[in-house]
Amino acid sequence: FLTGLPPILDAGIETLILGSFPSPSSLSAQQYYAHRQNQFWRVLAAVLDEALVDVDYTEKQYCLLRRQIGVWDVYRRCQRQGALDSAIRSAEPNDFSCLRRFAPALRRICFNGRTAARFERQFAGEGYEVHILPSTSPAYTLAFASKVECWKVVLTE
Repeated sequence: FLTGLPPILDAGIETLILGSFPSPSSLSAQQYYAHRQNQFWRVLAAVLDEALVDVDYTEKQYCLLRRQIGVWDVYRRCQRQGALDSAIRSAEPNDFSCLRRFAPALRRICFNGRTAARFERQFAGEGYEVHILPSTSPAYTLAFASKVECWKVVLTE
């Protein structure tokens, strides 16, 4: 079994971006979206007008938290060969029951792609505003500008 990463969150986050599970590159680096071809940091840099691509991981985390944005994944553990979401097997979800306690200002959940969005009903049922955004994975071939536009509509409203 592979084990995911701890969340990036604090009491001030209002938006939580949920991916599915870290790539092998991200697990190796112990950093969300560490694979250089994943567009996550480029998309957020464009949406937030912040220099997120070329700063170190600690600064990336601080920048998101300053903007009241957290990051986590829907799965805590799973089996997977390679990096594709379609290869995820025997997945165990993260325990989201802590969110109300650790992130009391949280109101919006943004799913980074369709695999993570399998949890949409659960979060909507708990009263969160939910949004399914285009995946920042290189496997999802929507044009970069279109991804940025979709993310911008949700994150800057």
